[in-house]
Amino acid sequence: MPTRLPTPSDFPPSLTLTLTPPPKPPSPSPSTTTRPPPNILLLLHGLGDTHTPFTRLASQLSLPETTVLTIRAPNPLPFDLPGFHWGDDINFDSRTGALDMDAGFDKVTRLLLKDVISDVLVGICGYKLNEILVWGFGQGGMVGAVLAASLHERSRSEGGGGGELGGVISIGAPYPLSLAGKVNKDGSGKGKSRTPILLVYGRDSEAVTESAVKRTQDVFAFVETHEYKRRGDTMPRSREEMTPIMRFLGRRLRSWQGVPEGAVELS
Repeated sequence: MPTRLPTPSDFPPSLTLTLTPPPKPPSPSPSTTTRPPPNILLLLHGLGDTHTPFTRLASQLSLPETTVLTIRAPNPLPFDLPGFHWGDDINFDSRTGALDMDAGFDKVTRLLLKDVISDVLVGICGYKLNEILVWGFGQGGMVGAVLAASLHERSRSEGGGGGELGGVISIGAPYPLSLAGKVNKDGSGKGKSRTPILLVYGRDSEAVTESAVKRTQDVFAFVETHEYKRRGDTMPRSREEMTPIMRFLGRRLRSWQGVPEGAVELS
């Protein structure tokens, strides 16, 4: 179980981030636990954005027993463009001329896996991997999927198990095509990551196509999809669009409510 909540000083000073604590229970009771909240939710913004809108989202979500960590991508956009990106490079879509989400993620994967997840959340604070979830938009969602797949592969290469996150929500982004050649394709499900994935996307999405969903299913054993009725791979704009996300979080987030203080979890 977690030993303590993370603080900004735990993380490398090169990272720009915010921590949003969970809401306080409405009223304390004799059964109220003093243990730290059992969930960490990482929010990763999209290509060309910053962490600021997601920090506001963290407060609006008000998820019980969940600390929200919002991280700004480490790389500024070139040409004095506003915003930041997660990729190793800047790539342009040859068809549209727009910036391509799939720009390589080796550097940011090493950064987030080591400096954020392994060193701080697991190493310092004592969280388990399955108590850490990721919610990413666009390129941030793609990063979340890569993180989950990389953790699984690292666990397999070390001969162990349990290298799975609590879940990944990706808005408008599948597993990257650039990494498709490195996934298990034997159809047996063996070797696939067991981190649950929720893909949310707009009607007639150009990013989350049928082949992109299949590519994601080649990597992950549990892939759930939800398509908006409207076009556009944007963040949810209504209660209807938010419902599948909240249901997914409701299934994946843990709770200490009703668990006696000092109880030992068996795994």
